[in-house]
Amino acid sequence: MRNNPTLDAVSHLSPYLHFGQISPLQIGLLAAGTDNPGREVFFEEILVRRELSLNFVHYNPAYDVFEGLPPWALKTLAAHAADPRPALYSRTELEGARTHDPYWNAAQNEMRITGKMHGYMRMYWGKKILEWSHTPQEAFATALGFNNKYELDGRDPNGFAGVAWCFGKHDRPWGQRPVFGLVRSMTDGGLRRKFDADGYVRNVEALATGRS
Repeated sequence: MRNNPTLDAVSHLSPYLHFGQISPLQIGLLAAGTDNPGREVFFEEILVRRELSLNFVHYNPAYDVFEGLPPWALKTLAAHAADPRPALYSRTELEGARTHDPYWNAAQNEMRITGKMHGYMRMYWGKKILEWSHTPQEAFATALGFNNKYELDGRDPNGFAGVAWCFGKHDRPWGQRPVFGLVRSMTDGGLRRKFDADGYVRNVEALATGRS
């Protein structure tokens, strides 16, 4: 259930890992002693995905800039850089969560209010910044800038890799689409099919008004 942002089904450990307050080895050993059905997926994230992120920033000196993306992603995004965008927003408008998309606005506000954003929504959030920016380079800088500014686990290998994933890192080419080219896209309709997206918006609104 970890991909449902309306449920409290994630570990909330990333800030503590970022600041070194708990060891991934300790977490892994504790998880190994359980029979939780999510154990294997948890190991995939705490070990495999985390190591991929660490390797990314260690071996790629361009880990925090657009040019550090894989060649296929750079090529396809360049080929679609001049595509018409469905909407364009300035960095100020995005930072203030002033877009036409209530789900994206909720994700941005969740991050600003709590210092965290649900992982599934962070993927959608990054994809939409790409879709609504003048250039993919501008989109990358905006997404990483917000992530580093607001996320408690920002300025971290997982954060750098997570933003880069939205632009094709650690992913594969998909079908051709405007703006994205072969980079995977995400839609608001996809959110609504997977979970109660409007319920997520209401939860964040409750946080914003102090009702939660």
